[in-house]
Formats: sequence, structure tokens, C-alpha cells
Amino acid sequence: MSNLLTLMPNLEPDELNFVQMLLKDADDNKQQQFAMIYNSRRKDPQTILLLTLIGFIGIAGVQRFVLDQIGMGLLYLFTCGLCIIGTIVDLVNHKSLAFDYNQKVARQVAGMVGL
Repeated sequence: MSNLLTLMPNLEPDELNFVQMLLKDADDNKQQQFAMIYNSRRKDPQTILLLTLIGFIGIAGVQRFVLDQIGMGLLYLFTCGLCIIGTIVDLVNHKSLAFDYNQKVARQVAGMVGL
């Protein structure tokens, strides 16, 4: 666990628990490979929050495009964030949006590393 904290100090507690579960049987070399790839691909919840705030003053749905939810991004874009209500919901749920995306990325990276 302490090795994971040094490799990935910026993880949220839920995300850290999920990554620990994925890496429970991995050796140090695989953990380092995972950490390098995962840190470059994961999305920070603060970034998602800032992108969602952009929806109020500019382009609605940017956060959805960044999270690889192209269809939802287009829907938000063409409906002004579902009449602003969807953007407000995303503001409240920005951490869970980032966590869901990061879980998907962690599974992909674990498969690439061979876990």
C-alpha cells in the first residue's frame, strides 16, 4: 500500500482502494508500469469540475467530451447543457464522473500491463 501511495499520491480514497484491489497480486515492477500509464490517462476530479463550470459561461458538455462520452457531449452542446440542469447535475456529481472514467481506464491499463 505504501508503495502505491508513493507512486500515485494524487488518488482519491475510493480510487486508491479500487487500484489497490486491481494491484493486490502485482509485483513492484508491474505496479510501477501501471502507475506510469495510469497517471498519464486518469482524469482529476478538479479538472472535471473546472470543465463543467465552463459549461455555464461558454461551451456546455466539454466535460463529457473529455470523459470520452461523445454522445452526451453532443447532447449537452446542442441543448445548452440540457437547459443548464444537466450541467448543474454534473457539477454535483463531478467526483463520481471522474471516478467512473478512472475505473474504466484502470481496468484497461491493468489489461495492458498483464494483471
